[in-house]
Amino acid sequence: MFELLSPDQTSRKPRTNHAHVVAELGGEIVAGVFPIGSTLPGDAELEQRFQVSRTVLREAMKTLAAKGLVEARARIGTRVTDRKRWNLFDSDVLSWHFKYSSNEDLFKHLVDVRLTLEPAAAAMAALHASEEDIAELYKHADDMATAESSTDFVRADLQLHLAILGMSKNPFMWSVGSLIGAALNRIFHRSSPASNPEDIARNAGNHRAIVDAIAARDQDAASAAMRKVIIVGAERVAGKA
Repeated sequence: MFELLSPDQTSRKPRTNHAHVVAELGGEIVAGVFPIGSTLPGDAELEQRFQVSRTVLREAMKTLAAKGLVEARARIGTRVTDRKRWNLFDSDVLSWHFKYSSNEDLFKHLVDVRLTLEPAAAAMAALHASEEDIAELYKHADDMATAESSTDFVRADLQLHLAILGMSKNPFMWSVGSLIGAALNRIFHRSSPASNPEDIARNAGNHRAIVDAIAARDQDAASAAMRKVIIVGAERVAGKA
């Protein structure tokens, strides 16, 4: 299951030297500290900055290259690639976007992906979910309604959405959900009704409507209820912008 983190919690997680270099340089690339087409500092400078060996540095560069952020060129150095090559299904790359970038277009694109994916998953869950699955969904919906903090609310919200993707019984649905889990975490923190009791009750009720439709084996209603939840959340974020 995807681990829920508060938006500022990532920096407090213990890191290996390799992971620290990747996180720092990756975040700086996404934030534009190193613009597209620019060349990263040389090995000696980065080794000094991070106090790591050349082996650790080169492994970090391989990791950044695998994420599509950089490419090594002979006699030129390591260059930042075009954004089109960045792997947005990589949880780190998505997390860096939401932490360091104010690109609202990316959020809108992710909403479009969710509107394509999650209503279909809800419809499939209405067809395939077991009684035990449905009981789990009701628990998540109840946890949203009784949440005592924004973090608890977001945790229950995220668990419900990921559970529905899994209950679709489509391995591609679950895989994509797991890949974008980090982004969903940050979206739900942004779209959460926070401490407003009426908004919490309304949002929890909208999510419970998804579960009710799945329990009733009503695929059309499950799909429509999921679309409503996604659109309402997107509108709430837009209102905060």
